[in-house]
Amino acid sequence: MRALKFHAEPDFDPEILSADLVPLRAGERLRLLNERFGGNLVASTSFGLQSAVMLHLLHENTPDVPVVFIDTGFHFPETYQYAEQLMDRLKLDMRVYQPTVSAARMQALWGDLWARDKEGADRYALLTKIEPMNRALTDLGSDVWISGLRRSHSQTRASRSFAERQKKTLKVYPILDWADAQVEIYMHQHDLPPHPLAEKGYVTMGDWHSTRPSTKEEAEASRFNGEKYECGLHLDSTSADFQI
Repeated sequence: MRALKFHAEPDFDPEILSADLVPLRAGERLRLLNERFGGNLVASTSFGLQSAVMLHLLHENTPDVPVVFIDTGFHFPETYQYAEQLMDRLKLDMRVYQPTVSAARMQALWGDLWARDKEGADRYALLTKIEPMNRALTDLGSDVWISGLRRSHSQTRASRSFAERQKKTLKVYPILDWADAQVEIYMHQHDLPPHPLAEKGYVTMGDWHSTRPSTKEEAEASRFNGEKYECGLHLDSTSADFQI
């Protein structure tokens, strides 16, 4: 049974939490978060190339924390298959959220929004990522959000702290300091399956229309013309009245 819910204090200092998390191992970080925030925690996953690591850590340390998967409707078939494989093995409390507009309807009404200018890409992100994740946070009553983001994912994340406040949500990154080699070792030690597309030259994973086999640097520059959308964290408060 999960602990009773309570909301993170509005004036809670993320710097203090970050300092507390720095000396700990990833599993210890998750257990500390569970002790402090209990039933107010939520995690998210994209079932990307290395998502198995964060999901396994949750399974081993905080199995009762709900894990949200945003099904944009545009994932690769291999991603959906990979998701089923991991969900069947790890038995997490998975919560799947989808846009209120289906992929077919979206394309019929507005075409390929992602292929247009920044306004189109922003609208696509709003419909397929931001709104569903905000709906998940509201439904679950959670405002402490665990993410598997790592500094080595891109240069723009090099200075990110272990915890940061984003509007009403406290975002926490338990494996922020993990290098790619550490991820590979962990996957090998625990016999975690790789994403099926990893062996085909994909170094990042997202929707099929915006993800191509490439180097890490090429992938960073090409996705949404260099813009990176993490369930809406890129968009400012003028985009919509959302909680993130």
